[in-house]
Amino acid sequence: MNIVDIIRRKRDKKELSKEEIEYFVYEYTKGNITDYQASALVMAIYLNGMNNREITDLTLAMANSGEILDLSTLSECIVDKHSTGGVGDKVSLILMPLVASLGIIVAKMSGRGLGFTGGTIDKLESIPGYNTGIKIEEFINNIKEIGISLIGQTMNLAPADKKIYALRDTIACTESIPLIASSIMSKKIAAGANKIVLDVTCGSGAFMKDKMQAESLSKMMKQIGKLANKETVCVITNMEEPLGFAVGNNLEVIEAINSLKGNMPNDVREVVLELGAYMYKLANPETNIEENKKLLWENIINGKAYKKFVELVEKQGGDISYLKDTNKFKKAEFVLPVILNKSGYIYQINAEEVGILSCNLGAGRKKKEDKIDESVGIILKNKVGDFINKGDIVAYIHANDMQKGKEAVQKLEQIYKVQDEKIEKPETILEVIL
Repeated sequence: MNIVDIIRRKRDKKELSKEEIEYFVYEYTKGNITDYQASALVMAIYLNGMNNREITDLTLAMANSGEILDLSTLSECIVDKHSTGGVGDKVSLILMPLVASLGIIVAKMSGRGLGFTGGTIDKLESIPGYNTGIKIEEFINNIKEIGISLIGQTMNLAPADKKIYALRDTIACTESIPLIASSIMSKKIAAGANKIVLDVTCGSGAFMKDKMQAESLSKMMKQIGKLANKETVCVITNMEEPLGFAVGNNLEVIEAINSLKGNMPNDVREVVLELGAYMYKLANPETNIEENKKLLWENIINGKAYKKFVELVEKQGGDISYLKDTNKFKKAEFVLPVILNKSGYIYQINAEEVGILSCNLGAGRKKKEDKIDESVGIILKNKVGDFINKGDIVAYIHANDMQKGKEAVQKLEQIYKVQDEKIEKPETILEVIL
């Protein structure tokens, strides 16, 4: 068996055997298959797809490429959450400490930014000192002591996915159901949770552009979850426009901190409470979703969720003075207003275009070795459905390069679409697949 034959078979639209998939995953993880060979196979999968059996085999092979955590000693019920990615998606930063504040064990392994979407780990690392690379022993100890730990993918957990994940970002192979499903579920299987809530984003700022694609991905991940004995709920959420107002690493962290203090954008609140309510129900099956939302919001208002976030950051080496005073975060050198020279109702803010704009400013990666600029990004002032007057400031560009900043202002002016007719605020929660 060799990688060239495997590439050729998938190139020619043939089905890969379990053994061929396991061979690729094992040898690539060990470094015996080169990045350019892996790129060729990933591209062939992207173009020609995989059937359900292949996707399941790929998922399990990636999960088994490293250690699989056994968290059963911590709790009989470990609930995890994962998002398929989006623009302005700071949900995990808010939701996970919120859920932990209700006594549910949170053991979460997150990823870095992929393409035009941001990554939870990049955002956490914009908090000075926060260590996302702690050892598994410390990860488990932190959970025992404070009920929560958020880390990046270590070399011990799903290392094959870590390599393939970074590779996909650099060869335009992100929007693929087989690759997304296997990546997410391999991490979830390896990370030791036995119940999973998935935020399947849908729209211009997501990898799934329409609801039909999002439903297909959801059903695939639920099937993998069933085979791996993981109870899985999928919530399809709207990502036509950015989530919340902030896009960019420390800008999103600041919005998350303010949200935990009670100042939460409406669309962020809807997603956080919907996902949190199902996480709580998986841990406590007798509960009611609407009542769960009230419980969650109560812990935002009484400060328990914010307090849990402070505990998390302090436990993993972060400087909590930045949480108490967000003005301490590094600021971009230039903050440029975006002014629209027309009146009307905003009917479109293409999230993907906003994400690409933020990436071009330095908030994301074009190559896997690129360094993230933590301070750049975009702050939106208005969202779809809002009425604006000619001359209103609708957003601010945060840039460390004046030329890039000016170009971003011009592009964002074009991204905002305005009409005379009134438009209703879009729905945030599109469907729940139980």
